[in-house]
Amino acid sequence: MPAISDGRSMAPSAIPLPTILPEDQARADFYALLARLYADPPDAGLLIAIAHASSLDAAPSAADNAPALGLPAAWDALRAASAATNSVAVRLEYDDLFIGVGKCEVNPHASHWLTGFMMEKPLAELRATLATLGLARREGVNLLEDHVAALFETMRMLIAGNGERPPASVAQQRAFFRPPPRTLDCVNAAAQ
Repeated sequence: MPAISDGRSMAPSAIPLPTILPEDQARADFYALLARLYADPPDAGLLIAIAHASSLDAAPSAADNAPALGLPAAWDALRAASAATNSVAVRLEYDDLFIGVGKCEVNPHASHWLTGFMMEKPLAELRATLATLGLARREGVNLLEDHVAALFETMRMLIAGNGERPPASVAQQRAFFRPPPRTLDCVNAAAQ
């Protein structure tokens, strides 16, 4: 279940929504996958789907034999890791990293990375920003809005729209996802 909601039904709208470009749909799909991977450890079905997913075309490089960089390389590494593991091992690693006993190794909340504490001013500011966009935490969801999974889910919704909600403009997307320094340090820390 998504962590962020626009409070509307997911029923199809009577008003036709704009079709988004394939590259925007691809961006939204990657944000959805990232949100899912940071919200909970992947189950066996998701690991299999990722492992069997197609490779991404790398942009041509100046050197023919240069290693792939950026998103295509990261995607291939994720595909390979998904093929080489199982859901039990991934759950244990996820729990060690993001849940822990007493204290997690990597805290996935922006407030922690910005202030060193949970439930601080950055969370309140984010809630105000979400309210201006007509978004809020979905009822019954325990993830805070500043959890990296919720931030990725919000970006997915801004890019692709949701039910009756049209996609946000690129300017709105950029304004929302211009993370302050250190906000996504948890993503980098998890990769270490």
